[in-house]
Amino acid sequence: MKRTPSPHGPLVSGQPVKLRALRVAAACLALSAILLASACGHRAKKDATAWSDAQQLILVTTTGWNTTDGSLRTYARDSDGWQEVGTAIPVTIGRSGSAWGLGLHAKQGNGPSKHEGDGRAPAGVFRIGTAFGYGESADTALPYAAMRESSYCMDVAASPLYNRIVDAREVGQAAVAGSTEPMRLDLHNKGDQRYKVGFVIQHNPDAKPGAGSCIFAHLWKAPGETTAGCTAMAEPAMQRLYAWLKPEAHPVFVLLPEAEYARLKNTWNLPL
Repeated sequence: MKRTPSPHGPLVSGQPVKLRALRVAAACLALSAILLASACGHRAKKDATAWSDAQQLILVTTTGWNTTDGSLRTYARDSDGWQEVGTAIPVTIGRSGSAWGLGLHAKQGNGPSKHEGDGRAPAGVFRIGTAFGYGESADTALPYAAMRESSYCMDVAASPLYNRIVDAREVGQAAVAGSTEPMRLDLHNKGDQRYKVGFVIQHNPDAKPGAGSCIFAHLWKAPGETTAGCTAMAEPAMQRLYAWLKPEAHPVFVLLPEAEYARLKNTWNLPL
């Protein structure tokens, strides 16, 4: 199924200040579908009941906290529990490995904690958010947002737009100043294809300043190349996920070192 985002027009210069402010507010509301902090309805109790509605699960495991590569598996849940779908996919994660993120799971006392700029991928259980990419539409049932040259993910911790994808035409160039995450990498970085297709991993849904931002699943630049904190893979693997993921199945993304997975899989009702 092809999904096409609703268009977001630029701000019109010369409008009365009050009208312009209203348009900015409306634009921000319209962008809520691609806010990284848009986990509304999913801020329930922080244990396995928080994702008990999930019928699809993406699982990434690594050999340790400092490991930068891993294996991605997909599971669907039926009356007999979790059943693996397809075969394992090789992926890379943050250049420094992984660390506990902020998601659906309860806070964990062992292991490192994710913070802005640490080069670690967030570990834990997270909702899967909006798909995004360079095309006007994509072959996925996930809600999809086409990225523009003016699209940025805000990784500036002091910004009120922290951990959100916004359009500079709507929030203003000053609002995205300092962001190092243009979403059209191809236009800003010599044809870079990493964000050609991807989706949001809803880490830090409350946008806690400095806790880490702009966490995606996206394409790798080259096989085995690490990321700043995302999970990267080959394009055929991403297209397989695009075709498989269904929003009505309330999919979740799980990333854990193997030792933590072994410790938590029973209490978290993860695939055995």
